[in-house]
Amino acid sequence: MTDLATLELELINAIGGAETVAALEEVRVAALGKSGSVSGLLKGMGALSPDQRREQGPIINGLRDRVAAAIAARKTELEAAELDARLQAERIDLTLPARPRRKGGVHPTMQVMDEMIAIFAEMGFAVAEGPDIEDDFHNFTALNFPPKHPAREMHDTFFLKPDPETGERKVLRTHTSPVQVRTMMSQKPPIRIIAPGRTFRKDSDATHTPMFHQIEGLVIDRDINMGHLKTTLETFIARFFELDAVQARFRPHHFPFTEPSAEMDIRCERPSSSNGGKLVFNTGDDWLEILGCGMVHPNVLINCGLDPDEYQGFAFGMGVDRLAMLKYGVPDLRPMFEADTRWLAHYGFSAFAAPNPASGLS
Repeated sequence: MTDLATLELELINAIGGAETVAALEEVRVAALGKSGSVSGLLKGMGALSPDQRREQGPIINGLRDRVAAAIAARKTELEAAELDARLQAERIDLTLPARPRRKGGVHPTMQVMDEMIAIFAEMGFAVAEGPDIEDDFHNFTALNFPPKHPAREMHDTFFLKPDPETGERKVLRTHTSPVQVRTMMSQKPPIRIIAPGRTFRKDSDATHTPMFHQIEGLVIDRDINMGHLKTTLETFIARFFELDAVQARFRPHHFPFTEPSAEMDIRCERPSSSNGGKLVFNTGDDWLEILGCGMVHPNVLINCGLDPDEYQGFAFGMGVDRLAMLKYGVPDLRPMFEADTRWLAHYGFSAFAAPNPASGLS
């Protein structure tokens, strides 16, 4: 009995001294395993007499049960301690600031459109809008396009399916000029508007896409002349490119809806190794086409219900995407419409830096 009491005390101390589940498992094997000290006592009972077995059996079984119970209790304690330690080690500190996440940016086209609107608003222009899907009258006829003009052909313009009742084929507007027509037909002069928006043509290369953005302008009043047009556009271009002044020329051109018509060019030096690969204005011997313009054709005024003997005016139009390319160094127009967030992260603008004449445009 003294040996069993000593063995039990040693095992209970070993169980209490086990610091890990693995160490406790070693104690269990040493005591209750096939070759364990307690298991050996149980195996040795076969050599005892029946009276000895009746006497020693309950004592040894009791020892086994107490050791097993002590091991189970200690294992529960160790597993709970290990779980607490693991939870402490793997705890997420929610008080730490989150990793910075990019909130997105303003697309260069939208940025430049806002810049242009801000400049023209400062010059007294109002913003006018119209539908993307237009009829033949507003998109072509009212603007003095002759019946066989190339713009009316399928290879230039997106035509919708014919109306089943009238047979009319509407188009995706090829310019924002229909907004000018709608404005002249809905309000009396004086008129001073710009018409920003999407336009659609069958073009696709490095500087053209099937859908692009335009801003067109219209001024109708008495005694309007080319001098007003020239001053307006030179002021706008200088303001847009942040120049003190601009060296421009107006080349004769042809547009069905203006007469006389012109294209505006700016003196520039093309990107090269000598200027750091940048487009430089007001220097060099080269010229860069910027926009088209002219005096509103009398036929357009008549089609819109205005008397050309009483009113005259000028109109102009320019590509927003192309001006964004020139101002911010975008080499190819097509990625501007590919929805690549990496491209936008490089060329985009902060949504909190809305352009205005007071705090700055770009």
